[in-house]
Amino acid sequence: MPATQPANPRFANGAEKQVWRALVDQLGDDDFVAAGQRVTDHLKDHEADFVVAIEGAGIVCIEVKGGEVWHDGRSWRQFRGGREVDIDPVRQARDACYALRSFVESDPRWKKGRVRWDHVVVLPNTELSPDFALPDCPRWKVVDRTQLGQLVSLLGDVLKQQKLNRPLLGWVGIEQLETALSGRGLPQRDVVSRAIANEDAVDILTANQATILDATKLLNRVEVRGGAGSGKTLLALEQARRLSRAGNRVALICYSHGLASYLERLTDGWSRRERPAYVGEFHALGLQWGAPVGPDESVRNSDTVRFWEHDLPLQMAELAATLDVKNRFDAVVIDEAQDFADSWWEPILASLRDHEIGGIYLFSDEGQRVFDRQGSPPVQLVPLVLDHNIRNTRQIADAFTPLVGQRMRLLGGEGPDVTFVPSAATDALDAADDQIDKLMDVGWRPEDIALLTTGSRHPEQVSRQTEGHESYWASFWDNEQVFYGHVLGFKGLERRAVVVAVNETTIHVRSRERLYVGLSRARDQLVVCGDPAFVRDVGGHELASKLGL
Repeated sequence: MPATQPANPRFANGAEKQVWRALVDQLGDDDFVAAGQRVTDHLKDHEADFVVAIEGAGIVCIEVKGGEVWHDGRSWRQFRGGREVDIDPVRQARDACYALRSFVESDPRWKKGRVRWDHVVVLPNTELSPDFALPDCPRWKVVDRTQLGQLVSLLGDVLKQQKLNRPLLGWVGIEQLETALSGRGLPQRDVVSRAIANEDAVDILTANQATILDATKLLNRVEVRGGAGSGKTLLALEQARRLSRAGNRVALICYSHGLASYLERLTDGWSRRERPAYVGEFHALGLQWGAPVGPDESVRNSDTVRFWEHDLPLQMAELAATLDVKNRFDAVVIDEAQDFADSWWEPILASLRDHEIGGIYLFSDEGQRVFDRQGSPPVQLVPLVLDHNIRNTRQIADAFTPLVGQRMRLLGGEGPDVTFVPSAATDALDAADDQIDKLMDVGWRPEDIALLTTGSRHPEQVSRQTEGHESYWASFWDNEQVFYGHVLGFKGLERRAVVVAVNETTIHVRSRERLYVGLSRARDQLVVCGDPAFVRDVGGHELASKLGL
């Protein structure tokens, strides 16, 4: 049985089917036949009814003409559809052969140079006399109905009897022919294309989500609560934009360096009228007011904690009380508000032009309270709940829903299943590094991927952070690099593909929240590396089940 392409072809008529059967029955196991092979050059579209590659011979293109066929001395004729029509099977076979040969020989995977090619006409219902001959078609170029039983033998003779000094075709050449006919440079299943399609859908859903802000026009103190992927950050941005466009002096505030850099980059592209007066970290706002720089907050000891959590907020409150009216805010929008300590609210409220009715708009997720702070604003807020997940694929969102703390409707697109790679906590980084290579092998680009840790930082993150926070977070936007981060600094951010290294060796108070943040950062593909027992102990049996543990 020869190799065939396609495996089950559809035929235009019974004559082609008859020839196909003869070819399949007579060709050897190492031979190849393609049915209905089309090829296009700059002159026209061509079609060879069959392309036959015979080991030890060459390649022949066949034109089949069924029914009653004859030659009247001027042209070939055929009775078709109740009338006589002019046909030119020799030219059809020849032109298709030359066009196909050019296509195959132009393929860089074809390494055989010029082998033996030829063209033949097969008339399965017509008998020709032995002395038939035309200037462009000798008798040996036509196979009639009396010769179908020797079809492949005759084709081989046509090729072998060529007087040109061209090599016979071997099995390697036949494999290269099959490869060439399958096409080259084809658009593959593209993970990035699918991700972009999902993002387009998310843009529409986010626009729909933004209608919730219309309901808050008459409310000046609101808390929007929602699980990961509900679009809180984009709504916070849109709220800040709307308030600024209405003529308010607005502060858009968060806690983390990473989220602040993200908010700053997005708002930099807005018009001057829409851009908030301040965009950035809570602590950086204090520096703008004149507060001291303070110690390195990455060095966690009693002195640094006291400064950032207690001393600085007190100084900020004092400085805010002395601000000129022109430097105060009409409204404050806070993203990831669950990160804020009680002591931080006093300077925020003091910075408002009107302490009673100044706008306060919080966007929060209690499930992502990963820092040891239990702050809550000392003012009454109208709660609004987002119960839709629109960012993550359904597969990813479904995996982390046991950690959300509320029912969520999963409206994201479709994607691959979440992958869990079992490993000891001490081996999780190595396993995660291996998964980065696999993601790039299937088409993800460095700019699409982030590797996040739940315990100690990845050595690459440590190295990049030695150059300072600004340089480190600039790498988040670098199209040539995979981003390496920790879940604590990645809240509010996302990547198309994320590898989470669960490398905590012991369970901490906030291990569950860290795991929740890590699992929810991927939009389209999520890989988790870690100890199944640790994940089960931290996240519970339902999470373990959804991760396939």
